[in-house]
Amino acid sequence: MAEDLKRRKRTGGRAGSAARRGTAVIEQMPWNPPVNTDRPTEPLRPEGVQAVHDGAMRILEEIGIEFLNPEAVEILRASGGCEINGENVRMGRDFVMEMIGKAPESWTITPRNPARRLTIGGNHLNFGNVSSPPSYWDMKIGRKVTGTREMCQNLLKLSQYFNCIHFVGGYPVEPQDIHASVRHLDVLYDKLTLTDKVAHAYCLGKERVEDVMEMVRIAGGLSHEEFEASPHMYTNINSTSPLKHDYPMLDGWMRLARRGQGLVVTPFTLAGAMAPVTMAGAVAQSLAEALCAVVLAQVIRPGAPCAIGTFTSNVDMKSGAPAFGTPEYMRATQMTGQLARFYRLPMRASGVCAANVPDGQAMWETSNSLWSAVQAGANMVYHAAGWLEGGLIASPEKFIMDCEILQHIQRYMDPMLTATGPDEIAVDAIREVGDKGHFFGIQHTQDRYTTAFYAPFLSDWRNYEAWEAAGAVWTPARAHQVFQDIIAGFEAPPMDESIREELAAFVERRKAEGGAPTDF
Repeated sequence: MAEDLKRRKRTGGRAGSAARRGTAVIEQMPWNPPVNTDRPTEPLRPEGVQAVHDGAMRILEEIGIEFLNPEAVEILRASGGCEINGENVRMGRDFVMEMIGKAPESWTITPRNPARRLTIGGNHLNFGNVSSPPSYWDMKIGRKVTGTREMCQNLLKLSQYFNCIHFVGGYPVEPQDIHASVRHLDVLYDKLTLTDKVAHAYCLGKERVEDVMEMVRIAGGLSHEEFEASPHMYTNINSTSPLKHDYPMLDGWMRLARRGQGLVVTPFTLAGAMAPVTMAGAVAQSLAEALCAVVLAQVIRPGAPCAIGTFTSNVDMKSGAPAFGTPEYMRATQMTGQLARFYRLPMRASGVCAANVPDGQAMWETSNSLWSAVQAGANMVYHAAGWLEGGLIASPEKFIMDCEILQHIQRYMDPMLTATGPDEIAVDAIREVGDKGHFFGIQHTQDRYTTAFYAPFLSDWRNYEAWEAAGAVWTPARAHQVFQDIIAGFEAPPMDESIREELAAFVERRKAEGGAPTDF
């Protein structure tokens, strides 16, 4: 595919016509985080919801979760609602339900640009970029390589550029040319200056969490009191399945809880490996691992903004490799959505695949996972653009191809498509055309044709002969050209120079102090 890109010249078509459209590389949809207007898909009957809930409660009551953080154990011990044996914590269901009842059903996150504020909960649907792959692939390189800061910056630029990306998760690729002790400082500086969207902190030691909170506070021009009054950033932690929460993630979780920032807990339960082979059992285990973290947050700060995530899929039982976008993955996501509504908590899902390059497999698996998130009523969709190889590779071409799907979803939710007023039923237009004409030229069409249908920025709708005459450019190659054009013309969002200087000074001071300790 890389050789194919080198041979072909840019000869027109939608991706090749940026120069003719002025400064905009593509004609994309506006910033408008969608509201899910559909009823959620609910594969479980009421008795099934109760059975999965009862399974999660029995896990918490009878088996317990290992909390590998002494401070968390002592906080839960002091709550009076837990039975503790060493690091094993068991919770009665009445206590669990009382605590999670304190968490809000919906909350907002306000980044440095208040126009990018997001609502987490209700019918709100927010998409985020790929987060945390160690490796990178693009068509120019043509192979899997280790992530660098430049690659990370370019993916952040895509995250800012595309209006269908609403929040910026963890590092879109791990920049391994920066030492781990100061990596978070450089990446957060890049994230806060190259984007103005909601940002994230990894719970990997107190220094990283505290540094990120302070940098977000500085970038927003906020006092400490203003920062803690409502969420301005968030974290996502994963349990160590089966049935454990580790020390650093719990440490960060508690720090953000105390300061009222967004908290998302997402167990990574692969059915057949880290959870039961049955999807209901895997979902029940995932819920138990998530709900106990919500309980901890509510004990620390009643009303702390929490969401539960799902990352329940299955493994290939022949090789043990994780699989994504499978029928099992889709059903587990939908089931988790039902239980999230049962607990009245916002939900996080993901857009994922197991493919190694941006090919057909990548797109059908990602489309399955994205649409299952929509069907489940998810409020945050992680990894919605750019994910390959089960999360080990980030790809700009895949990012751009995924954004076409995200725009499809946004358009699908447009109330205009299901409007049923007299103009939409269009009896007069049908009468005018009758059984002999066509609808192209009538006024009803002329008044609406520019906005009537979704206009793709990447798909090529020409016939084969026209596509071939224009260079026979395959979708990933078109996406690569869009990537190059966006990066070439990227302009960072504005930031007050005094705030930029304060951020830079903070980074330099923390670097001089050694940043964060590492394990190597």
